[in-house]
Amino acid sequence: MTEPVVNIQHLQKNFGSFHALKDITLDVQPGEVFGFIGPNGAGKSTTIRTLLGILKASGGSARIFGMDVWKDAVAIHKRIAYVPGDVYLWPNLSGGEAIDLFLRLSGQKHSARTDELIKLFDLDVRKKCRSYSKGNRQKVALIAAFSTQADLYIFDEPTSGLDPLMEEIFQKQVLALKDAGKSVLLSSHILSEVERMCDRIGIIRAGEIVETGSLADMRKLSRTNITVQTKDALDSVSQLPAVHGFTPDAKVANKASFAVDSEELDGVIAALGKLTIVSLQSTPPTLEDLFLRYYNQKGDEGDAQK
Repeated sequence: MTEPVVNIQHLQKNFGSFHALKDITLDVQPGEVFGFIGPNGAGKSTTIRTLLGILKASGGSARIFGMDVWKDAVAIHKRIAYVPGDVYLWPNLSGGEAIDLFLRLSGQKHSARTDELIKLFDLDVRKKCRSYSKGNRQKVALIAAFSTQADLYIFDEPTSGLDPLMEEIFQKQVLALKDAGKSVLLSSHILSEVERMCDRIGIIRAGEIVETGSLADMRKLSRTNITVQTKDALDSVSQLPAVHGFTPDAKVANKASFAVDSEELDGVIAALGKLTIVSLQSTPPTLEDLFLRYYNQKGDEGDAQK
């Protein structure tokens, strides 16, 4: 079996008596885009800072390329590109100078690819960094990262401050990395962003991973929304254990909306077929539905350090 690019086992991080990370277990496979999702304060950035060797774990283990993230941080950093959620730049350098400095620090050079990215992200590289907005500071780091030939790209809330057009460009560049066989760890609370790009996702809540898997697998564990009209009354369907939130249409006879446990969908459709279906609309659960399912279970108790 291929060794994962990132392997985290029961990772813990304490700040005094405060347990920022209680139990984080996940892996990122070669050529995979892994989405790491949770609200601000759930522990995403603490996990990433531990992976980068900025913080030392209090327990568990974390390895990148098979190397210990704390002991072998220098060797690991030679093979990764990283963009934080809030980029700080040298105020007296121009944007272009900052990009080139980032590249040199990574052992890379300004290339035609860099120029292409500058144009795509519509960045005026002649301006001093002190004049840049948050979004433009993010662009500088993103251009440098996407210009870098790395084996693992780590993005921690990378589109913070970007407008929707720039978010679209970012997503296309991540998908290009995926097509090139690169591995990506993407931390985000923008669910549509994760849903579009990621092969698998991990949901973090109050310093713990509460679910990991592909979106398709997770959808099987959630509910599908159904709106249906039949020729016969829907009373028998409304009583099925797999049907939830049955709401009859006040204006149309034998029409209703409800949610169905996805693993029981076949049985409910069979029951509806006996009533002669006139129209049926089925909406699969979205990533937002899945996310809210976990966060509405107990609220946001004890959210950890972001």
